[in-house]
Amino acid sequence: MIRAAAVTCLVLMTMGELSAKEKEAPWWKASGSQGAVAAGGREAADAGVEILRAGGNAADAAVATMLVLNVTDAGSFCFGGEVPIIVYDAKRKVTEVIAGQGVAPRLATYEYFKSRDGIPRGGVQAAAVPGAPDAYITLLSRYGTKRLADVAVPMLRELDKRKSGWQPNLAKTVRQMIAAEARSPDDRLRGLRLAADCFYRGPIARRLDEWCRANNGLLRYADLATHTTRIEEPVATKFRGHRIVKCGPWTQGPMLLQTLRLLEPLDLKKMGHNQPNYVHHVVEAMKLSFADRDMYYADSLVTDVPLEQLLSKSYADVRRALIDPDKASRLLQPGDPVAGKALAAKSNTPFGPKGASLDTTNCLTADQWGNVVAATPSGWGGAIAGDTGVALGSRLQSLNTWAGHPNCIAAGKRPRITLTPTMVFKEDKPVLAICVAGGDGQEQATLQVLLNHLEFGMTPSEAVHASRFGTSHFIGSFSQPPPRLGSLSMENDTDTAIIGALKKRGHTVTTTGPPFWHPCALGLDPKTGLKHAAGDPRAKRHAAAY
Repeated sequence: MIRAAAVTCLVLMTMGELSAKEKEAPWWKASGSQGAVAAGGREAADAGVEILRAGGNAADAAVATMLVLNVTDAGSFCFGGEVPIIVYDAKRKVTEVIAGQGVAPRLATYEYFKSRDGIPRGGVQAAAVPGAPDAYITLLSRYGTKRLADVAVPMLRELDKRKSGWQPNLAKTVRQMIAAEARSPDDRLRGLRLAADCFYRGPIARRLDEWCRANNGLLRYADLATHTTRIEEPVATKFRGHRIVKCGPWTQGPMLLQTLRLLEPLDLKKMGHNQPNYVHHVVEAMKLSFADRDMYYADSLVTDVPLEQLLSKSYADVRRALIDPDKASRLLQPGDPVAGKALAAKSNTPFGPKGASLDTTNCLTADQWGNVVAATPSGWGGAIAGDTGVALGSRLQSLNTWAGHPNCIAAGKRPRITLTPTMVFKEDKPVLAICVAGGDGQEQATLQVLLNHLEFGMTPSEAVHASRFGTSHFIGSFSQPPPRLGSLSMENDTDTAIIGALKKRGHTVTTTGPPFWHPCALGLDPKTGLKHAAGDPRAKRHAAAY
């Protein structure tokens, strides 16, 4: 059983202050002209640069990085998990999304889980169809230059260090995929397809089916065999002369865009970084966007999500009027984007049991040719599928059992996930990529890193290291725990005068140790070609470049 990373909804882990040696160490930030990587485990970041040095591009490096993250960050990401990916292809000058999220199996119906008091928070029955392996293959085949055998070398090296447990079995499974790829020595794309077929339509799929049948799982061969990885258009909005790019409403990504719409007319810089007026307005804007996320976001292939209206300037204008500059909201206030009204006529939404937000990890890569990849790999809490060594995730818990709700579980439906990579463009050139680990806090941290950079001129390393704040004024994404209305959490070294001013506005302020969530950022200078990668050292994120 893979360990679920149980954490609070606001603070995923407390690392404490950095030692003097850690502050001096170069492991959390790096700059280079040829390539750069930011990731969770150090070996994963090093693997990405290893592939870049061997002539690979950003896509090749991203797959190598994520494969190693299956080992170094095994409590936060698993081979049978999921990964949404944003790719900028410099040669084609296009930005695309790889939707690396599997659907609910055929047996995972509303009726099945309703009769069992809901979707479990972990275990084999909470597993969606694995999305990550085919996302790797899709990234390599559509944008990369290397074979699976090439980019898997660092992962296998890490797996082979472990002589017991699930790692040796996973190494055998990966080598089985590589052996299938080798049947096409002269055609890279055919070889990658054969590797994918081995996992989803070949012997590995048969073994996963057999193990799930014997262990009360819902995954079957047909679910794996019919899995597909979609290439989708990103969604975007403009802010301060930049274009901010996100994945669609099967993630929480558009929530960031909605929040930026709400904040755009405000002079945030004049308010002062992390000063009371700034914190108040940012948190109040996020509350409104979260309310719409919880009411409308879902798999748009199955449910009609009014995304155009949600992201429109006119809707933001009517919603912004709900922000009281002097008083914290203690209400859930979804709007009516179709009618263009600030408040929905009916906003009562059920809640689930209390529960914690869960973790994930990070992957950002850039190469010398201008390609950039931002990915948010995740998956935990399911089960190890026998001698395959494949850990299954538990992402079905991000669906609900509320009949009529857009995100209600149905066979063949993608859960609305928290995973949300970000890419930022200026004059059609990528200038920043952000990835955050941390459940419902991902978009909150992304927003602050983004504003740190765009509004306050911070470098990527400064932006990810700056003090953060957050709220739980939303319905949680993991089994839908109730909101903590009016909540505001701040790092425990926040000035008492700031805390006092926010309390006067009605915020319920708590303080706790850093870090709030686990961000990485990768800045790109189109003029010099320099790439600046950084991960919050308090969260033990890593960076490498050359």
